[in-house]
Amino acid sequence: MKRIYAREEVCMACRLCEVHCAVQHSGSKHLIKAFKREKTRPVPRCSVEVKGALSFSFMCRHCEEPSCVYSCVSGAMHREPDGAIRVDESKCIGCWTCILACQFGAIKRGDNHVALKCDLCPGLEVPACVAACPNDALVLAEDLDADAEILPEVRKAQ
Repeated sequence: MKRIYAREEVCMACRLCEVHCAVQHSGSKHLIKAFKREKTRPVPRCSVEVKGALSFSFMCRHCEEPSCVYSCVSGAMHREPDGAIRVDESKCIGCWTCILACQFGAIKRGDNHVALKCDLCPGLEVPACVAACPNDALVLAEDLDADAEILPEVRKAQ
């Protein structure tokens, strides 16, 4: 299964991944409308972590052994046939056991008592955060090392 990998060596903490994730999960899917006109402000499913010069975008890792799925009492958190871990918002009861169970802290409390997490943007070939990253600091790949074509000049410098 393809996952999103963060490459902190080229992340500049621009937060465009957060903006485009929020827009993709908004009602309008339009940048200005999502932030200025929608009643509920969209929430990104990823977040940029910054400590000194180090920064990277953080989101759900779609674990092989997903403790969030195992702990979900309503069955809202589930694995799709493509391998992605998703939340069925109609089943989520807001008990937050998934938040407690996730060892990475990748699940957020959303409005209307619904758990929010990265869903790999179903319907898009490339998730919005990956497509919007100006430095290719986010990579969609089976394995980060297998994707050697992305920014080969950075790989050579390592």
